[in-house]
Amino acid sequence: MDLSWSELLVVGIVALIFIGPKDLPGMFRELGRFMAKVRSMGREFSRAMESAAKESGVKDLANDLRKVTNPKAMGLDAVRNAADKFEKWDPMKSAAKPAAPLTPPPMPAMPTAAPAVASSGPATAALAEKVAAKKVASAETVAKLREAKAAPSKATSAARPVAAEAPAPTAEAPAPKRGGRVRKKPAAGAGEDA
Repeated sequence: MDLSWSELLVVGIVALIFIGPKDLPGMFRELGRFMAKVRSMGREFSRAMESAAKESGVKDLANDLRKVTNPKAMGLDAVRNAADKFEKWDPMKSAAKPAAPLTPPPMPAMPTAAPAVASSGPATAALAEKVAAKKVASAETVAKLREAKAAPSKATSAARPVAAEAPAPTAEAPAPKRGGRVRKKPAAGAGEDA
């Protein structure tokens, strides 16, 4: 317990009021003796615990544990040095003088599809031929569609006049479908009052 001077003064004044001035010195004397006994008992207890620890080997065990957990003994010192070197490393210094050229070596030539088909089994070869035939057929279809798309646009723009073939507009366009009930519009002359 840490008591400041102001707290001790308050305790002293309260003790003076309740105990009285005649009994106060005797009470402080008894309190001092009691505190001395408590302190001596605490010291005796701590000495007894230390001697018991020495006898049982706990102190040796604690020393061994400190040695084992020492960073130098565990090799963590080398890790710490490596981390320090990494923190001090400047990438710009090593980038200024490259040790080796940065271009990758040339790539080997890619093998063609024919040797792969020949080295595989008969089922795989047949499947590869079917896939190749489908690719050729789709390429031909795409070419025909492009030609067909390009040919009519040139022919129609030169051959037919635009105004002659325009369809006649219908009287009423179909209404877009909506959800629910649709209200019918009355005929043009049926519901008008003149």
